[in-house]
Amino acid sequence: MPYPEPTAFVRANLPAPPARLLEVGAGHGELARTFREFGYDVLAIDPDPRGSDVSAVALHELDEPSESFHAAFAILSLHHVEPLRPSVRRLAEVLKPGAPLVVDEFDVAAFDRAAAEWWLARRRELGGLEEATAEQVVDEHRAHLHPLDLIRDELEAHFTPSTPVRGPYLYRWDLGDRFRTAEEELIARGHLAPVGARFVVRRKRSDSA
Repeated sequence: MPYPEPTAFVRANLPAPPARLLEVGAGHGELARTFREFGYDVLAIDPDPRGSDVSAVALHELDEPSESFHAAFAILSLHHVEPLRPSVRRLAEVLKPGAPLVVDEFDVAAFDRAAAEWWLARRRELGGLEEATAEQVVDEHRAHLHPLDLIRDELEAHFTPSTPVRGPYLYRWDLGDRFRTAEEELIARGHLAPVGARFVVRRKRSDSA
């Protein structure tokens, strides 16, 4: 199954503009700016923003009216969100019933020694001074990131579930597009786990959670 770039994946699963969108974990705000150019009204939030047009607010503290967004997207952010449960609850509250939440994630539970070794080798090819071992990289990430199963469990209290589509992610992590094909080929041959996961869930129309 094709694994499109993040912008194409998100856009394919949104209502038509001028819908109001929420971006969770917007960072520098590039994706939010892109969707504003498409005609959307986008509120981009991040507890540690790196862009002037990203609001410095944590998801669980978001002060917006209930059911005020037509859709939301979270690109490589939910695994960082703290505290997870009240944040997911707040996200559900501000979305309209039936609204899509578009999720692009790094599945840290699938990130194993082979994936870490491949990533470290590519980083060193690029001149990176990576001194950690593969085991240390895996342990560090598993220690502080939410696993995908936990994220999905919390979402399912408020959103209809869907099956994730697995695909490449490592090339996006300080490597670059030149490594995408190599990662995809190794995944296809069973030599690397697909640590990327994408899915779309929808806000339940009634929520007793």
